[in-house]
Amino acid sequence: MRPLIFALSFILSMCSQAFSAEYNIMSYGAVGDGVTLNTRSIQKAIDEAHAQGGGMVRIPAGRFVTGTLLMKSGVELHLEKRAVLLGSIVAADYPTLSRWKALIGADGARGIAITGKGTIDGRGAQLALHVDSLFYAGQIDSHNYYFAERRPWAELRPQIIEFNLCSDIVVRDVTIKNAACWVQTYQKCNKLVIDNIRVDSDAYWNNDGIDILDCTNVRITNCDINSSDDGICIKSEDFSLKHINDNIYIADCRIRSSASAVKFGTSLVSGTRNVVIRNIEVYDTYRSAIAIEATQGGFIENVLVENIRAKNTGNAIFLRIGRIRGAEKAGPLKNVTIRNVKVEVPYDIPDKDYIIRGPALPGFHNTFPSSITGNPGVFVENVTIENVEIIYPGRGNKAYANLPLYRIKDVPELETEYPEFSMFGELPAWGFYVRHVKGLNFKNIALKIKNPDYRPAMVFDDVHDLTIEFLKVRGDNKEEPLFFQNCSGVQVSGLQLFLKN
Repeated sequence: MRPLIFALSFILSMCSQAFSAEYNIMSYGAVGDGVTLNTRSIQKAIDEAHAQGGGMVRIPAGRFVTGTLLMKSGVELHLEKRAVLLGSIVAADYPTLSRWKALIGADGARGIAITGKGTIDGRGAQLALHVDSLFYAGQIDSHNYYFAERRPWAELRPQIIEFNLCSDIVVRDVTIKNAACWVQTYQKCNKLVIDNIRVDSDAYWNNDGIDILDCTNVRITNCDINSSDDGICIKSEDFSLKHINDNIYIADCRIRSSASAVKFGTSLVSGTRNVVIRNIEVYDTYRSAIAIEATQGGFIENVLVENIRAKNTGNAIFLRIGRIRGAEKAGPLKNVTIRNVKVEVPYDIPDKDYIIRGPALPGFHNTFPSSITGNPGVFVENVTIENVEIIYPGRGNKAYANLPLYRIKDVPELETEYPEFSMFGELPAWGFYVRHVKGLNFKNIALKIKNPDYRPAMVFDDVHDLTIEFLKVRGDNKEEPLFFQNCSGVQVSGLQLFLKN
């Protein structure tokens, strides 16, 4: 299988567009004292810039409090180096936009930008707790409150950026921090560049760093993301099936997450294709370095992931087909290449120093392997895993949790359950667990275990057309590191074992 390596040939006019006219928000009455509410003043500057055919709305040094701002076509919001745009902590200052609520919103705008060395601070903890208090004051209906986790639903907690049906967008150089919900969402947008931004949002629940929903021609580069949910997340929520994610390039980013660093799904209604992800550094991440999940009826195809380095990360690779949220069909998930990857999985909890940490798992388990899993009769197809090294802690112990190979049928299918690398509970492999897959090529794989484990390195169940070339297993104490059940078309060559005495 040779994935589609596509050329990012689109040219964004915004990259070179000059915003000649400037509109300083101080000239419209804005006060940067960290107290005065400046929503009307800043919005007036944006509206006038738009009315005059476009221009730069300049935010100078100072601390400017604001509620929801609506971006208009042809407007660049530019934050100077010591400028701070502070989100109001009063819920009433955030009207509902096309999707949810946000500090900076846009709907159908063209040629918009957020730039500069300044900071956008959503003050998410204070804002979210204020929204939470409204429920107990009887101002939020119970159907808008998530009782299981004692917090208001995401729709009531403002994001920092929400752009819908926009085109020719640039977000560059700014620091975006402390969201009450997702940090930034781009939905059904075309020609989007996000470059050299810093996201620092460990403020409250659901703080995804960047969410891309049904967008085309997207380029995300040189970003530093610290988020208390998924770092960069590609989703699809267009039930009309008119929009999909297509032609996405993500490169040269650094990510820390209390969920997964780079993730496809879980919301995936229509589909995603033609994605390149490369040169990503992952650290202190609770779940997976790479999670590719086709679980809500949409498709994923033609994906290249390469040059990934992950330290202190709970799981290396997670590929999954499922049917969640009432989806009638599953997948497909096909044509995926993952190569040049090195991951170190810890024995301890990776995000223990987070303010908002990943949820504790319900049952006892030994360290989880990477996994590639479809459903019965619905296969993950045409996957290449090449030049991959994963270092595991080992210490798998039967007395702590035990799923022997003769009970492999007891691994649940869980087709309709929320997908996570830990979803199956104890698994019978320490390195890779693979089930319901057709067309799988492992090449130049090194699996290292620091301490003995009772399980084999790799388990394959209902896997067909499988090729394993040059597999190195180091530090195990088993002479048979591979287990196959209900498999066909299997070829293994170049197996090297370095057993622990």
